[in-house]
Amino acid sequence: MKQLLYCLLVVLFAPPLAAADMRFNMTPGVTEISGKVYHLHMTILYICCAIGLVVFGVMIYAMINHRKSKGAVASHFHESTKVEIAWTILPFIILILMAIPATKTLIAMEDPSDADLTVKVTGSQWKWHYSYFDQDIDFYSILATPRAQIDGTETKGEHYLLEVDKPLVLPINRKIRFLMTSEDVIHSWWVPAFAVKKDANPGFINEAWTRIDKPGIYRGQCAELCGKDHGFMPIVVQAIPEAEFEAWVTEQKQAAGAAAEAAQAALSQTLSKDDLMTQGEQVYLGHCAACHQPNGEGLQGVFPHLKGSPIATGPLSGHLEIVLNGKTGTAMQAFSKQLTAQEIAAVITYERNAWGNNTGDAVQAKDVNEHMNGSAGTQAPATAPANTTPTPAPTTEPAAVVDSATIVDPASLPTLTHEALMAEGETVYTTTCAACHQLTGTGIPPAFPALAGSAIATGPVANHLDIVMHGKTGTAMQAFGKQLSPQQLAAVITYERNAWGNNTGDTVQPADIASHGQ
Repeated sequence: MKQLLYCLLVVLFAPPLAAADMRFNMTPGVTEISGKVYHLHMTILYICCAIGLVVFGVMIYAMINHRKSKGAVASHFHESTKVEIAWTILPFIILILMAIPATKTLIAMEDPSDADLTVKVTGSQWKWHYSYFDQDIDFYSILATPRAQIDGTETKGEHYLLEVDKPLVLPINRKIRFLMTSEDVIHSWWVPAFAVKKDANPGFINEAWTRIDKPGIYRGQCAELCGKDHGFMPIVVQAIPEAEFEAWVTEQKQAAGAAAEAAQAALSQTLSKDDLMTQGEQVYLGHCAACHQPNGEGLQGVFPHLKGSPIATGPLSGHLEIVLNGKTGTAMQAFSKQLTAQEIAAVITYERNAWGNNTGDAVQAKDVNEHMNGSAGTQAPATAPANTTPTPAPTTEPAAVVDSATIVDPASLPTLTHEALMAEGETVYTTTCAACHQLTGTGIPPAFPALAGSAIATGPVANHLDIVMHGKTGTAMQAFGKQLSPQQLAAVITYERNAWGNNTGDTVQPADIASHGQ
C-alpha cells in the first residue's frame, strides 16, 4: 500500500517539479512582466497539482479500503450542512488565493503610463508598420524568408518564417509603450519573450508596454487568423543598449535624408527596360506576390489576376492610380508611402511585361512622380481635388517626407470652398485620425480625447493648427506637418471644426497652413 502511494506521489509531482526545464513549458522571458506571468503560471500549476493529489488520493484510498470485497457497506447520508459548507468555502478560498497574484499581474500588464518611448504598431495584410513617436522614424517590416524556401525548392533556414527585412529596434531598460491598430482586419502582435500579446483592431487603438532587460533578438508572430498569409507575418525585435539605440536613431535619420536625395536623383534617371524588369521582379515578390501569386494568376474570387488583366495591359494611368492609391473596399493597399517612385516604376514595368503581358512599356520614376502630382484629387483617399494645384507627393518612405509647410509658397496654394474642404477633410480624418478619435469624434477617454465639443476643435484656430501640425509631446498625438500636405491639413482641420455639432463656421485654407508659424 505504501509503495502504491509513493508511486502516486512521484507521478503527480514529478511533472510540475521538472516543468521549469521542459522545452514546451512557458519561458520566463526577458522582462519583469514576463517573469511575473511565468511565476503566476507555475504557482497556479502547483495549486492545481495539489488539488489533483488530494482529490485523486482520497478517491483511490476510498476505492481500495472501502471496496465490496472487504465487506464495506456504503453509508447513506444527505443534506449535510457541514459538508455543503466545506465544499463551498474551500473552493472559494482556493480561488481567492489564486486571484490575488493573478490580479496584481494583470494590473501591472495594463499600465503603460510614464513611458520613455511610444511606438505605434499597425498591422496590415501581411506586414507590420512601426512608427516611433517624436523621432520621425517609421517603416514597414516584411517577411524576409526567401520564396524558394517557402516553395520547398531550398532547404529551410534556422529562422524560417520568423525573419524580416527590417526589425523593430528598441532600447533596453526603457519603458516602451505600444499603440496597436490595423489598416484592414484584426491582427495580433505577439512576442512571447515580452509577455505582450495584444489585438490590433481596425478603427481602434489598444495599448501595451514592455521594458526589456537583456539585449538580443526576440521573435514573434501575428497571433490572430488574419487571412491567407497569416503564417507569413512575423515579428522581429532587436533590443540594444540605450547608447546604441540613440546612435541607431541618428543613423535612421541620416539614411532617410540620403533616401530622399536618392529618390530625387532617380527622377532624372532613365533606366533600361531590363534593369526595370530585374528590380521590378524583386519588388513584386516582396510586396505583391502574396496576393497576386508569383505567376500573376491571383486567387480566383479573392485576389484578381494580373496576367492578361485590363489593369496590367490597359492604360498606364489606371495602373499607376491603383498601385499608388489602392482601391477602397478591397485588400489592395496604397503603395505611394510604402515604396519609392523608382520601386513603383519598376514593379509596374514588370507587371506590364511579365507572364506574356508584353505591353513593351518601360515606366520611369519621373512618370510615377508626374502622375502623383498630376493625379492629386482623384478618387484615392486623402488626396487633393483635381481642380487644385497639387502639392509635391512623397517618393520615398514616410521617414523621408519633407514638411511641405516649410517649402510651399502660400501664395501658390489654391483657395477652396468650404464644402470641398469638408468633403476632403472627412476622407483624411477617416484614414488618418479616426483610429484614435473615432469616426464620431468622441475619442476613447482618457487615452484619446474627444473632438466633438472640445476646446481644441472649437477654440482658437491657431491652437488647432499647432497641435495637428506639431503634435503634443508626451501623448499619442503625432505631428502631421510632415505626413500630410497643406491642403490635406487644411481640409481635416476644417472638418474637425465643423463636424459633430462643432459648427464653428471656420474655413481653413492651405495658405493658412503654409504660413502658420512663419
